Amino acid sequence: MTYVEDELNSQPECWTRAAAEAARHGGALPAAGERVAIVGCGTSYFMAQAAAALREETGQGETDAFAASEFPHGRSYDRVVALTRSGTTTEVLELLGRLRGRTRTAAITADPATPVMTAADDLVVLDFADERSVVQTRFATTALTLLRAHLGLPVEPSVADARTALATDLPAGLVDRTQFTFLGRGWTVGLANEAALKMREASLSWTEAYPAMEYRHGPISVTTATTATWMLGAAPEGLAEQVAATGGMWVAGTLDPLAELVRAQRLAVAVAAARGLDPDQPRHLTRSVILAP
Repeated sequence: MTYVEDELNSQPECWTRAAAEAARHGGALPAAGERVAIVGCGTSYFMAQAAAALREETGQGETDAFAASEFPHGRSYDRVVALTRSGTTTEVLELLGRLRGRTRTAAITADPATPVMTAADDLVVLDFADERSVVQTRFATTALTLLRAHLGLPVEPSVADARTALATDLPAGLVDRTQFTFLGRGWTVGLANEAALKMREASLSWTEAYPAMEYRHGPISVTTATTATWMLGAAPEGLAEQVAATGGMWVAGTLDPLAELVRAQRLAVAVAAARGLDPDQPRHLTRSVILAP
């Protein structure tokens, strides 16, 4: 078993622990009514997108998500939350340094022995969800689960669905598809972006991601009898039928969207295996992007 397989299989336990610890981290995380930005790079940026949309959907305050390198310094926030598994990513550390003394910052990380521990004002360490794999799975979803619990959302249903996602077979023929498109709505747009990234990283697949309603505005043109379109969450009315009419495979999101992401992680590993690739050694990638001065 690869590192990434072992780590993605441990997600239900990690989510349960994160939910149990959410209350004690409350002081480090945004309070209701604060104007907040959530930042990250790569996978962490897509989790930031999901968390920001969820926070607004639950009425807890205006919340934006940015890639750390694209943070708009002309805007004012009550708090900036950085998601960083490694705690060493250059863009995140540079941003936290620029914000010090001006905006309160918090970092959610997996490694307590990294520079982020002194770069942020507040810290949440999820070391039990750290990973050996370059490709992120459990840290990203555990950080998002922590934030879901902090927002007062129930975690138990997603944990149960994650166990289902790990225990049931992927749809027949899905691994053999030539192209994969992931769709989301609201907070699941970030999850769709992350699912597509997992497929690119682990299996070098041609993948795309869109807000579901945007899929009709051009991207559906690539759909054929050899492609798959996967919806994370509830689909817009009629979209499944439109995809079926192209001959493409439609994969409905029947589980909690975060559990659907676990299924997509499994697909990435399965496609990598079918292509003779090692998902623990993704091409051109490292665990953390550290830029030379």
